[in-house]
Amino acid sequence: MTDAEPPPVTDAEPPPPGDTVPQPLGDDVPAPVGDAVVPAPVGDDDVRLTAWVRGRVQGVGFRWWTRARALELGLTGWALNLDDGRVEVVAEGPRASCEALLVALRSGTAPGDVLLVVEQWSTARGVNGFRER
Repeated sequence: MTDAEPPPVTDAEPPPPGDTVPQPLGDDVPAPVGDAVVPAPVGDDDVRLTAWVRGRVQGVGFRWWTRARALELGLTGWALNLDDGRVEVVAEGPRASCEALLVALRSGTAPGDVLLVVEQWSTARGVNGFRER
């Protein structure tokens, strides 16, 4: 099994001929607007979920699986391997969608073997895209 990154999920129409296609930005890289830089828009109900996942979750496709679930739920953020063997998952979006991701992380259907998920909730900061880091 490889950890090849799947193509980005999009439901946007292709641009008309002659228009340029904006390239996806990194996780905390704000979107440029003229000479100014602004973070991704944050809705009134958006929150940030930070989850630390312990178990056999590195080298088994866990980050790829997490990214796929997050994109299905319309979330932004990242999944990051930590030096101590855990995976840090940061997701932003509507609270209900973040809660659904948390349920998925604990469901037993993720690759590997999840032993424990510790969560922390905070205010969304406006992250662009969802990346495996």
